[in-house]
Amino acid sequence: MIKLHVLASGSGGNAAIVENGRTGEGVLIDCGICKRDFFERTGEAGFDAVRLRAVFITHDHSDHTKGLGVVLRGLAKAGCVPKVFASRAVYDASRPVRDAAESVGAPVAHFVGGDVLSVAGLAVCPFRTSHDAAESFGFRFDEEVAEPTAVVAPGETAARAAAADNARSHEELDSLGFMTDTGMVTDAAWEALAGVRLLALECNHDSRMLETGPYPYVIKQRIASNVGHLSNDQSREALARLAHDGLRHAVAMHVSQENNTYRLPRETFEAALADEDGARRFATEVSVAYQSRLVSIG
Repeated sequence: MIKLHVLASGSGGNAAIVENGRTGEGVLIDCGICKRDFFERTGEAGFDAVRLRAVFITHDHSDHTKGLGVVLRGLAKAGCVPKVFASRAVYDASRPVRDAAESVGAPVAHFVGGDVLSVAGLAVCPFRTSHDAAESFGFRFDEEVAEPTAVVAPGETAARAAAADNARSHEELDSLGFMTDTGMVTDAAWEALAGVRLLALECNHDSRMLETGPYPYVIKQRIASNVGHLSNDQSREALARLAHDGLRHAVAMHVSQENNTYRLPRETFEAALADEDGARRFATEVSVAYQSRLVSIG
């Protein structure tokens, strides 16, 4: 089973851990928080940070990268040097990512949208998002099939037992979709996020609050554009389309502290899961990720 531990989410800094509950291993998505908060919140989540096997970088903005160096050096002191995954464009554009990897001698790998990467017993599929960065990505995580453990029953061939075991494994495989920092839902995102059990979806701003808020006009335009961030209304439409009987938990991500509240994204997600009469269509649990405290789902 996959677990998601959102250590921090918002313009002040972002970091999340995807944990493979079967193996106890995990991967870190972005690291824009300080070392103290990273280790305190991983401990609070019950995740052993030295079990990290990789870091995936969504894009090059500083709220997603600025803490990577100090965290990697702290992990290295504990004997853990996870592999750093970033697209070539993001890696070239982000000195914090390059310096962080070099400071601990971490191996680096570059990906493109549509790749399938095997890490920590998970198949990781990056997909392109729409953001004003060098490049930006979301990720889909799927549990990989474990080694067969078939027990041969009397009168059953070993091959038939193995086939049945493999079928059961596929039925029980877990999945997580993760998308923040995008001004629109791309075609690649619709495809990648379909059918997941857990969904982390940006719900950044309330359009009215952004329009009447204190930001300069040019910043308001950027946030509301197709290369900015998803509004509450856009997130509601996206979740309504992605919701299905197997979606067990959805968490609202990257909530603006200036142009949103933590109440509105929850109401937004609840509305997306309801029919025209307000009755719930799906038994999906809803959470909201915070800037300064841990939220775990799974």
